[in-house]
Amino acid sequence: MPITSLFSRRQKQLPKDVPDVYQYDAVPMPLRVQTVHILRDLFGFAMDYDLNGCLQTFQVIHERLCREYGVFQLSPKSMDSVDSQVVDFLINYADHEQVLDAIEVCFRFAAYRIGSTSYGPQVSETVFNHAVAELNFRFREQGVGYQYESGEIIRVDSKLIHAEVVKPVLALLSAKEYAGANAEFLKAFEHFRKGDTKECLNECLKAFESTMKVICTKRKWIFKPTDTATALIDVCLKNDLIPHLIQSHIGGVRASLESGIPTIRNRLSAHGQGTQVIDIPPHYASYMLHLTATTIQFLVEAEKALK
Repeated sequence: MPITSLFSRRQKQLPKDVPDVYQYDAVPMPLRVQTVHILRDLFGFAMDYDLNGCLQTFQVIHERLCREYGVFQLSPKSMDSVDSQVVDFLINYADHEQVLDAIEVCFRFAAYRIGSTSYGPQVSETVFNHAVAELNFRFREQGVGYQYESGEIIRVDSKLIHAEVVKPVLALLSAKEYAGANAEFLKAFEHFRKGDTKECLNECLKAFESTMKVICTKRKWIFKPTDTATALIDVCLKNDLIPHLIQSHIGGVRASLESGIPTIRNRLSAHGQGTQVIDIPPHYASYMLHLTATTIQFLVEAEKALK
């Protein structure tokens, strides 16, 4: 449904001296309530004989979350229906990560039911797209630094970088041949959201290497399946993946790539720590995510430009 232009929202959109800052460790009550409204748009309210599939839908969602959390029911209260269980959990009991979990599960199920011809609740693609757009708007409106993209809740550290780099890369990697790289790139975001920065760096490198391997395979360039980033970069450079107008900068590009994604990962997370525990701060992981996205975007678009 359309977003109502309220006075209070227009006031918040006026320029301010202090820039907006995302929060990551809380989901405010207004956003929880707005999420419930969005879920009702997607799945409706309970009806006699479950004519609209609402109860069947929320039963699936409830069972999946309960199984993952190792519980029998989400809300400690005795509720009349399973949809009320899920709603009560979102409003009163879920922590911020559990809210994000529930949103992912709900939207993935909705995406699965788009155009489905099997028995069960149906979801309109138009309604689903509107729900995704409103959810991401509500995240931004409440200053909560997450977005729903490609079936995942991902962390957004910079709205500009996210719009200009991350989203285009997700679109490029949606092609079937890049399925492995796409999964690894999304895993990097998931590890980053959970604060596991070492695994974030590892998945960044995997996505980077997988992208180059796909390009080499498509172009029938010789490489070994065991080749690491440095060797793969050499193959790509030798086969003119870099446009000719910047051939003179090959050395600089090579240095940038080798000292960027592979080297940071190798120095910080790929090797043994010895007696000293290595702490990888979040800003390193954030830098790695965006550097990976920029480099993958460049490589894929450069491959498309080749004759």
